[in-house]
Amino acid sequence: MERIAIAMQDGGTGAGAQHGDAGREANLILSCRRTSIWDPRGGLFGFKYSSRRHPRKCGVKRFLVVREVAGAVSGVACFWVTSLKKDYRRRDRDRLVPPRWMDAAVCRAEVCYPSGRTHGRHRAVKRRDFIALIGGAAAAWPLVARAQQPAMPVIGFLGSASPDRWASRIRAFREGLSEIGYSEGRNVAVEYRWAEGQNDRLGQLAAELVARQVAVIVAPGSTAAALAAKRATATIPIVFEVASDPVEIGLVGSLARPGGNITGLTSLNAEVQPKRLELLHELVPSASVVGLLVNPRNPALAEPATKRLDAAARSLRLKMHVLHASGDRDLDAVFATLLQVRAGGLVVGADPFFTSRLEQLATLALRHAVPTVYQFREFTAAGGLMSYGGSLTETFRAAAVYTGRILKGDKPADLPVQQSTKVELFLNLNTAKALGLEVPRTLIARADEVIE
Repeated sequence: MERIAIAMQDGGTGAGAQHGDAGREANLILSCRRTSIWDPRGGLFGFKYSSRRHPRKCGVKRFLVVREVAGAVSGVACFWVTSLKKDYRRRDRDRLVPPRWMDAAVCRAEVCYPSGRTHGRHRAVKRRDFIALIGGAAAAWPLVARAQQPAMPVIGFLGSASPDRWASRIRAFREGLSEIGYSEGRNVAVEYRWAEGQNDRLGQLAAELVARQVAVIVAPGSTAAALAAKRATATIPIVFEVASDPVEIGLVGSLARPGGNITGLTSLNAEVQPKRLELLHELVPSASVVGLLVNPRNPALAEPATKRLDAAARSLRLKMHVLHASGDRDLDAVFATLLQVRAGGLVVGADPFFTSRLEQLATLALRHAVPTVYQFREFTAAGGLMSYGGSLTETFRAAAVYTGRILKGDKPADLPVQQSTKVELFLNLNTAKALGLEVPRTLIARADEVIE
């Protein structure tokens, strides 16, 4: 808006008629605001009727114009007054020149812009239009504020099993996020990838999360998933939860100072494998031959388990047969072999493939009357005889807390690998009765849960 029309009048005749050029050349002085409109170049004009006489032009009454500097308001669209093409006519209630005097009273006056710009033709805005425009700008504020909010961080969850199998662990993970101030769907998003017990898919799933550019990758409950995530990225932070020694399998260089972009927790399930054999021997003291089931496609877990349990078997004077299974058909062959060697019990090594087939393992063990022990409670709940291992609900909750700390700015290299010290023992007395076993009272007293 470069020009603005100023209505001027004297006692009985229009200022334009009596004063002519003098009115046009009159400079306007600053005054307080009564009615205001926005200047599209930034600033606010105010109009006020003044009855004070001009110091040099006697008999002239004027309208004073204020150009007030106003800070630019981010996100509010300024409107162009000239584009509205409204008549410079105000109603009597606006305390401006009555319409009948407008034609005779309007003259042009030069407005003193700070930048020295020249004036142009003026278009006024009626109060109703002005209120409508201000209302529209106010309605736009929430949209502008929402657009300025930071993007919601995304967690990539790499699971080796299935969501149904890990329902209780996912609940524990969400509880851990809540403890540190995050709620899935409210201020953090989680992208889940499930391998359904097929370790060969983990590399592809980890690559998908990297391409998704997640803020952090969580690989809990599986050594194979943690290794796949580490191979997929060296920049995105990784939080693992494994049952084996993370230093031994090459995940980190040190528990106290993991270094790089990876840290996490260990549930001590690998360390307590010899204890599972001891519990099985306590429950079936007459057995002299036992079997160990491992997955040859996962040597990171199979080889350490074989070494530990072989040493434990010799200390208990037991003969141990190592059996391999990496597919569903292999499981039937494993139990057929156990019958041939007259094994009195079976220890199932930690592996995502076995975890995804807990019901099948429990059914085959009961069908072939082979007392079997595994590490997770779900095995006992599915009909297995006994399970003993670290508390996964505790480690999953702790993994979520580490994830939240990384989202808040902590670096994985500065977070030491935590070691879970809590282990749980679960017994299924119904299965023991079906196998013809009498469970010692001392063993029942030590159990965290007994299924009857």
